[in-house]
Amino acid sequence: MRLIPAIDIIDGKCVRLSRGDYSTRKIYNEDPLEVARMFEACGLEYLHLVDLDGAAAGSVVNYRILEKIASRTRLKIDFGGGIRSGEDVRNAFESGAVQITGGSIAVQQPNLFESWLKQYGNQRIILGADSKNREIAVSGWTENSGRDVVDFIACYEKKGVHYVICTDIDKDGMLEGPSFTLYREVLAFTGVMLIASGGVSSMDDLSRLKELGCEGAIIGKALYEGKIKLQELEKYVKE
Repeated sequence: MRLIPAIDIIDGKCVRLSRGDYSTRKIYNEDPLEVARMFEACGLEYLHLVDLDGAAAGSVVNYRILEKIASRTRLKIDFGGGIRSGEDVRNAFESGAVQITGGSIAVQQPNLFESWLKQYGNQRIILGADSKNREIAVSGWTENSGRDVVDFIACYEKKGVHYVICTDIDKDGMLEGPSFTLYREVLAFTGVMLIASGGVSSMDDLSRLKELGCEGAIIGKALYEGKIKLQELEKYVKE
């Protein structure tokens, strides 16, 4: 299972939220590149980079930070937040992203999202399935779409989606453990490469996600709050 640390950006700074609530923001570092280099130094290969300014604005804001991290580290970056147009996708890839994640756009403009799948392939386009009470949420998690998360993922699997980042919003940033029941259901009813996101609080959580069959796990606040040490991840990677 791939371990994927997360960096969320607001005002150019590395922050974390709780349950996607912007009023709960906590700044952990003024320099996202410094954080990315720490991840790289302990042997991690991947990075989940989220433009929270872009998610709120409805268009990507922090291309320069993506470009800086991509050009000054070897991390393989998946980038999301505010991607709403073909130009956003092109700019993200040109700025160094290896993959991009589309969430709201897959709900609001499915034809456009499917065109990206066809143009770039399902190895580069990730479906973001963010849910609250099993309903897919959009627009920076501020609106519910009324669509069941498992049905949503299954529908897009039929359209060619391979990678899915699935976040239970109620778990995100709470350090109370991931949504194991939801992930078990997704894996039982689909064959997607599932990347778990939200709630990871310990190495035991990571072991359970691996046992479930998740392809990857995104780790955020647990790292910044010291619940999981970089040395523990380094040991995991080496083993």
